Amino acid sequence: MCGFLTVGSEEFSLEVFDEALGAVQGRGPDQCGYTYGLGKTWGFNRLAIMDLTSDGMQPFQYRGCMLVCNGEIYNYPALKENLKKDYKCYSGSDCEILIPLYLKYGIDVMSRMLDGEFALVLYDAMNKKMVAARDPMGIRPMFYGYSNEKNEICFASEAKALMKICHDIMPFPPGHYYDNGEFVCFNDLSDVKLIHTDSIEEIAYNLRTKLEKAVEKRLQSDAPVGYLLSGGLDSSLVCAIAQRMHDKPIRTFAIGMETDPIDLKYAKQVADYLGTDHTEVIMTKDDVLGNLRKVIKALETWDITTIRASMGMFLLCQYIHENTDLKVILTGEVSDELFGYKYTDFAPSPEAFQKESQKRIKELYMYDVLRADRCISANALEGRVPFADIDFVDYAMRIDPAKKMNTYGKGKYLLRHAFEGMDYLPDDILFREKAAFSDAVGHSMVDYLKEYADSLYTDKDVENAKEKYPYCPPFTKESLLYRDIFEEYYPGQAKWIKDFWMPNKEWEGCDVDDPSARVLKNYGDSGK
Repeated sequence: MCGFLTVGSEEFSLEVFDEALGAVQGRGPDQCGYTYGLGKTWGFNRLAIMDLTSDGMQPFQYRGCMLVCNGEIYNYPALKENLKKDYKCYSGSDCEILIPLYLKYGIDVMSRMLDGEFALVLYDAMNKKMVAARDPMGIRPMFYGYSNEKNEICFASEAKALMKICHDIMPFPPGHYYDNGEFVCFNDLSDVKLIHTDSIEEIAYNLRTKLEKAVEKRLQSDAPVGYLLSGGLDSSLVCAIAQRMHDKPIRTFAIGMETDPIDLKYAKQVADYLGTDHTEVIMTKDDVLGNLRKVIKALETWDITTIRASMGMFLLCQYIHENTDLKVILTGEVSDELFGYKYTDFAPSPEAFQKESQKRIKELYMYDVLRADRCISANALEGRVPFADIDFVDYAMRIDPAKKMNTYGKGKYLLRHAFEGMDYLPDDILFREKAAFSDAVGHSMVDYLKEYADSLYTDKDVENAKEKYPYCPPFTKESLLYRDIFEEYYPGQAKWIKDFWMPNKEWEGCDVDDPSARVLKNYGDSGK
């Protein structure tokens, strides 16, 4: 990951600007720089992934334009070929082609042409306008706000960089670009207009080949690559595909609680089957409670399940950063939103299943994608998410939802069937039910967090929380703990998150008071 801050004026001294930029320095410790340019202020913290030399440092400047971009443009070679008559690249950075691409096509067409994960800001001095864009799945974060003195729009990779210099700070909507003061949607992958009629076997073939291509794209890197492996379906498939593309063992990492490390045994089974270079990390109660404030500050959220699921991921990425030379990490996020959670077994109809999937895709950037980005980037690593590949998501969202519902006695059946009998994974792993990540690192982790909150708050405190925090009021001691910590770092900014991530309470069997799948009656042997 990289981190940037762009102010739409030169109203702040470089000392003040540098302090603000420093809030996201962890995203890119390899090179840091800030400057005035074209009447704006630019700052960039670089994590060198493509072109490890200083030639890849940003901002880029060309023909009256300046640009910063935190991203990976996977169709960069094709775009570079498209521009060869118009522009000669002087670096190996995939982001260098963005200014000439903008000059040739404009922000609307350019945004639609990009196959990748990106958040970019560009100032066009000739037309005196600032433009910005964010990838359709929101894999790369971006916030915007308005400067305190001149009310000029500003952009940053994370909200924390804007806190002292801006007001009205909000997340930049995924799949949108900003132009002439307006936000325009260029790709809403949740807005499905046409459902394809492919058979089960056609679906299986397409899912497999598209996911293989998605993983292959994300192996483009001049820096070393590693993999998070939970032992569940999604991360195991990513690792299985990647291992087939390498002639030496890939490096995989798993984490679990010292008391009940549920996922570690399954991750080891997968690692042994694939022959990976596998590392297990153990975390303790002290690790969980001692890092809670650090994790919430990094996340910029108060959501219960996001914080729970971040503990293991944050500590695992911290281990990777401190003990390896890896810079790129592949993960298994976004599969659940496409193929279903445990609670979507209760969907009353295919239409309801599809509507829920669309909602989850549209809100991803506030929950699982946010978790993965902050846990990984806070530890100077770059996350890549094959299941969020634009082509893969577009196809998966167009599958007849009646075929995605759990009528097979096994959740995510289509995805499992896509790799069945192909020797990617043994069937006992391919068809294993898995707990949610926050549960599977060890049920005791969540229990420790609840016990800690119980020691700090009373039932009366929870009742008073409705008045203390009228927007999305905490409803348990645990959620009050998280909200209080969030408000210390980001006072009055709770609106960044729409609501608590919870199962659809309107569905029978889903009216629960905790986001964990453990409270659902169909949890069964998940996570055992």
